[in-house]
Amino acid sequence: MLDPKMIRSEPDKVRQALINRKADTSVLDNFLQLDEKRRALLYECEQLKAERNAVSEHIAAMKKNKEDATSEIERMRKVSSRIKQMDSEIADIEARAEDILLRIPNIPHETAPIGGGPEDNVTVRSWGEPKRFDFEPAPHWELATSLDIIDFERGSKISGSGFILYKGLGARLERSLLTWMLDVHTKEHGYVELYPPYLINRKAMIGTGQLPKFEDDMYHTDKGEDLFLDPTAEVPVTNVYMDEIIEAERLPIYHTAYTACFRREAGSAGKDTRGLLRVHQFDKVELVKFVEPETSYDEHEKLVANAETILQRLGIPYRVVLLCTGDMSPVQAKCYDLEIYAAGVDQWLEVSSCSNFEDYQARRANIRYRPEPSAKPEFVHTLNGSGVALPRLVVALLENYQRPDGTVEVPDVLRPYMGVDVIR
Repeated sequence: MLDPKMIRSEPDKVRQALINRKADTSVLDNFLQLDEKRRALLYECEQLKAERNAVSEHIAAMKKNKEDATSEIERMRKVSSRIKQMDSEIADIEARAEDILLRIPNIPHETAPIGGGPEDNVTVRSWGEPKRFDFEPAPHWELATSLDIIDFERGSKISGSGFILYKGLGARLERSLLTWMLDVHTKEHGYVELYPPYLINRKAMIGTGQLPKFEDDMYHTDKGEDLFLDPTAEVPVTNVYMDEIIEAERLPIYHTAYTACFRREAGSAGKDTRGLLRVHQFDKVELVKFVEPETSYDEHEKLVANAETILQRLGIPYRVVLLCTGDMSPVQAKCYDLEIYAAGVDQWLEVSSCSNFEDYQARRANIRYRPEPSAKPEFVHTLNGSGVALPRLVVALLENYQRPDGTVEVPDVLRPYMGVDVIR
């Protein structure tokens, strides 16, 4: 969330950020109105409490002197009743203001292009050339079915549409990719691996910004537990340090984690959902950083480079796209998407969003650091990106590495993990 003091002192800055995001500015107006009302009530309430304290001493003195304090006692009874009422009003206003504060998006970084949607995003660089075939490349769902490595029908039979059953070399490919990516990030890029829970409480979901805005896209447990299935490892890994103060010498902290991810994709009706392009459960290796504010944008570029390494070593053409203000999620200050080319569907597919949130998540989750041993704690900056996500990576591998006979070549880096050179 944003700093309430900053919102109060620089409302025009926040308003312009909302306009740049194509967001409703009424959320700012509502917050400022409630905040002004809260401060007015607080001032009045503090004045009444000060009066009550002073009169209470006066009443005590009157009683000591055998004077009649009845009228003053009755007046203070009314004052106390008013104070109690005002305390209740203030608590209600604070709760409403807090809810609004959670809905005010982050302020985009000055280098984020101003725009209304994907059409205004900027491609900053590309790597590799889309592969051209001397035959008609098949889409991945045909390849996977003919090779008997994915069973789409039985996956749907077990759980419903959007759930995938990998089998044989398909399951091994999934496992090999995850293991290899974790090995690269831990052994070469300096990340410490975590294996977090898949069920997440509401506080943690609020901490990283999935709630309240995206609750309809999440899988939620019943029976009064109020737990959510992990939508991305970003959530549990970022919240490892929720409500903690980190010593400066520990920064930067790099973590990587594999989790299965679960998303209802409530707003995705009408989008291309065939094969592996849009599913409700998928695997992902996540990269998360906790850094000092002055280093966060350098760390952001390094994070993108770490994710790019994976795609380069797999030999998959990709492009790095800088998102405009209108296409970023509410929590992002700056974001690069990595999009890979898949020949069979002839599409660029996003497999990683590398984001700098500045202190937006840290303020929500109360993650702070102490710059020096005796210094006042400050909020860290958090960053994350996929390093990278499946199954769209599998889509590109199957479609780009297919051969005329319907078999699929295994990239060199995966062969020690797969144990085969060709999926046949």
